[in-house]
Amino acid sequence: MPANSLGDGSTDAPEVPAEGPEADDAGAARIDPVARDEPLLPARVHRPVDLMRFVLGLLGIAVVLAIAGFAHATTSGVEQDIAKGSTHAPQPLITFAGLTASVAVLIVPIAYAIERLIKRDGLRIADGVLAAVLAHGVSLATDLWVSDAAPAAIRDALTRDAPGGGLTDPVHGYLAPVIAYMTAVGMARRPRWRVALWCVLILDAFAVLVGGYTTPFSIFVTVLIGWTVAYGTLYAVGSPNVRPTGQHLLAGLRRVGFAPLTAVRAEEETPDTPDSDRGRRYTVTLEDGPPLDVTVVDREQQAHGFFYRVWRRLQLRGINQRRSLQSLRQALEQEALLAYAAIAAGANAPKLIATSELGPDAVMLVYEHIGGHNLDALSDDKITNELLHDAWKQVRALQSRRIAHRRLVGESLLVDRSGAVFVTDLRGGEIAAGDLVLRMDIAQLLTTLALRVGPERAVASALAVLGPDAVADSLPLLQPIALSRSTRATLKHLARDRTQRERDAVLEASKATTAAREESESSEGAPSRPDTKAERRAEKAEKKAIEVALDEAREEDLLSRIRQEVLLIRPQAPVEPVRLERIKPRTLVTFIAGAFAVYFLLTQLSAVPLTDAIARADWAWALVALLASALSQVAAACALAGFVPERLSPGRTVLAQVAGSFVKLVAPAAVGGVALNTRYLQKSGVRPGLAVASVGASQLVGLGSHITLLMIFGYITGTEKTPSLSPSRTVMAGLLTVGVLALVVTAIPSLRKFVSTRVRSLFAGVVPRMLDVLQQPMKLATGIGGTLMVTVTYVVCLDASVRAFGGSLSYSSIAVVFLAGNALGSAAPTPGGVGAVEAALTAGLVLAGLPNEIATPAVLLHRLLTFWLPVLPGWLAFGHLTRKGAL
Repeated sequence: MPANSLGDGSTDAPEVPAEGPEADDAGAARIDPVARDEPLLPARVHRPVDLMRFVLGLLGIAVVLAIAGFAHATTSGVEQDIAKGSTHAPQPLITFAGLTASVAVLIVPIAYAIERLIKRDGLRIADGVLAAVLAHGVSLATDLWVSDAAPAAIRDALTRDAPGGGLTDPVHGYLAPVIAYMTAVGMARRPRWRVALWCVLILDAFAVLVGGYTTPFSIFVTVLIGWTVAYGTLYAVGSPNVRPTGQHLLAGLRRVGFAPLTAVRAEEETPDTPDSDRGRRYTVTLEDGPPLDVTVVDREQQAHGFFYRVWRRLQLRGINQRRSLQSLRQALEQEALLAYAAIAAGANAPKLIATSELGPDAVMLVYEHIGGHNLDALSDDKITNELLHDAWKQVRALQSRRIAHRRLVGESLLVDRSGAVFVTDLRGGEIAAGDLVLRMDIAQLLTTLALRVGPERAVASALAVLGPDAVADSLPLLQPIALSRSTRATLKHLARDRTQRERDAVLEASKATTAAREESESSEGAPSRPDTKAERRAEKAEKKAIEVALDEAREEDLLSRIRQEVLLIRPQAPVEPVRLERIKPRTLVTFIAGAFAVYFLLTQLSAVPLTDAIARADWAWALVALLASALSQVAAACALAGFVPERLSPGRTVLAQVAGSFVKLVAPAAVGGVALNTRYLQKSGVRPGLAVASVGASQLVGLGSHITLLMIFGYITGTEKTPSLSPSRTVMAGLLTVGVLALVVTAIPSLRKFVSTRVRSLFAGVVPRMLDVLQQPMKLATGIGGTLMVTVTYVVCLDASVRAFGGSLSYSSIAVVFLAGNALGSAAPTPGGVGAVEAALTAGLVLAGLPNEIATPAVLLHRLLTFWLPVLPGWLAFGHLTRKGAL
């Protein structure tokens, strides 16, 4: 019968029989009066460390193959040295090593399996057998790839002439499964078996190398395949869960001198929530004495948040992050040290009274029981000013001894029955902390309290306890990246709600003005002829009403409101955020994509004789391509100016598009141009909301024309070689794909809501701007014509580049290749779509029937003229417009 769990974490349970007997001192069976409230633990867990080892194994295989492919002379030299050395080895020694290894490589796994089965650990044996089967399959696949499709250098590095004729196997089909099996069953955790395994592997490697049956690189690849497949299998199927249960906890408490009566989980475990690596908490009542609070830390719980901590270590600079995977001993010592240090500093913290191990995979920390509720569980009316001041006093006490908490969220502030605030969850803290980390604690607690009681009360309580200087110094750290993961998630949710309220206000204002105008027209009756001026006045009134509603609905975010409250006391306080990010996600993605792009370009260039292609190029067509590239800038200026009812300077608009060529070098293609054009329109006197709407209208028409032209030219390409105008399979497949996507979006509520929200925001901004443009036919013609001419000039440039190297394709085929490649480039995260555009255009031209020797230099010339060559003029134009105040 489980104990009853009270709201404050205390228990009230009578003595009840336990679920199993326990022998007393006299040897007789007695009933253990312990009740446990323990959720059912999963049978298997997926360990992040297994995934990391799997990824490292893949990287290791890639590195070995790369060395084998590019360092051909080194691999040949190593093989020759081994061949020379093998001639000096006694033949009886080679024969003995081969026979011993061939027998031992089978006996050792079988012996270990028998030992595990005797100890009733059959699940691990099953995991090992599965890993061995998968490793054998991967070995066979690798053998086929090396023999049929691998580069010659890799084939030479992994194979050699066999003594009996033919070639040796690239991967040992029997050794890789053995390594996978022994790794998956956990032999590395048992020293004797691990030593035996390594002896067998070294003996076998010596025998086959000296005997001429393999190469050194083949041995490396075989070992890595077995190791990688084993950890991939363990992560996929999960490892047996060895986490301690409530019974282990009670036994551990008895070992340190306590007599437990009941053990109740203080909260449900939620590993999917942020910051969920704090350990399992129990409230334990004793047969004699006050209850205890016990925290159990095990390897599985400790691994929660592993990848997040790895990313934070890479992302943040100037801040000491705790190790991504601490040993249990290190975690125990760190939490105990912080607990003692906090109490010595004068802060209210749970008193640590005992620690102990719970087997090889868990430890426990025993604290005096406090009871009460954490800050998140308190209602708003119970968060008094005295409570806020007490919370800041704990922070002041910690910081007086330079102790950083690192996670001052609501769950870490416990309010006992008397109203005193205790600081808990000290496990992630830091002693002898630097100023930056201490200021981060103040910024975090300011945000935590402001989320509950508002910025005014949060800042006032901090100023009353810490003083204006300490609070003002924390403002540069008041930024999302410096806050905890759960706090950032809350701020994002509030930002989405705030944005939705602004959209709703704009839509309501638009509907109200439209209804008022329709009511006025119906009461006055239909005019005899259209009154253009009246319509313009009504549209201006509607736009003004929308702007007023947007201004009234606009709200400052929480962090800005906190800064404003502090600046009221310290106007000269620094507010410029400290740069904490070492690397941004976009930078990492760009780097990876750029690496793939460089690899692709190098492989393409190595396969094509560019010198011969340049020597026989027709430079008259290259001049045509250059002229088309230059005209694309004028067309882009027309495409922008056509969707702006206000008058723009033609020269500066063209220069802004040229400057966009420089911006695309440092930003993704779909982002840099939009930001620059929006900035240019704002500097030209267009209001920010209208500038965004104009650029959005231009992008919307550009997207529509891009899709339309792709379908038209695709249709023409599919029918130009057939007598009847029947649609091509590509067009039909595209239409069916669009239909399926539309059905999926309408069938899934979350996707439907996402699309409808975006469409509503589109109609709230872009469509009213389009109505303004529709009243000026010349502007509309300029915008649509410029949008079409941008595509035409780029297609002409690509066509001329192909003809410059002696190629020839139909204009519709060139257009389809360009439109598809440009779409991929816009979606790529690399600046200007570098790599993705080249790959897509080259592949498209080759599929269209152009030889690779012509397609590659043609694409490189096209990209040189449209992307790289305009960079220098773009930089000059960007600097000129910036100096003139146009950007």
